[in-house]
Amino acid sequence: MKLVIAIVHDDDVHALLDDLTANQFRVTKLATTGGFLKSGNTTILVGVDDDKVDEVISSIKDNCESREQIATSPAPVSGATGVFIPYPIEVRVGGATVFVVDVEKYAKL
Repeated sequence: MKLVIAIVHDDDVHALLDDLTANQFRVTKLATTGGFLKSGNTTILVGVDDDKVDEVISSIKDNCESREQIATSPAPVSGATGVFIPYPIEVRVGGATVFVVDVEKYAKL
C-alpha cells in the first residue's frame, strides 16, 4: 500500500477531487498555505494499493495544470527601512507536487 500526498493549487482542487472520487478513491483534503506567495493551496492524501498509484498520478496530472499568473512582489523582510512599493511579477502557479510513500500499516477503525 502507498500514500500519495499531492500539494495542489486551490483553483485546481475541485476538479481533482471530483475526478478522484468518481474513480472510487477515498481522499482526505487538508487546507495548507504556500511559502513563497503565501497563497492558498490544498494537500490531498490518498491511500491506494501499489497498482493504483499510476492512476492517481494520472488524475492529478490531468486536473492540475501549471500556468502563469501576475502577483505583487512579496513584502521585504523586517528591518528594511524606507517606503515599500509593491510591483507586479509574473509567477508560475498550479501544477502539483506529489510524494508517494510506503505505508507500513493501515487500519480502518
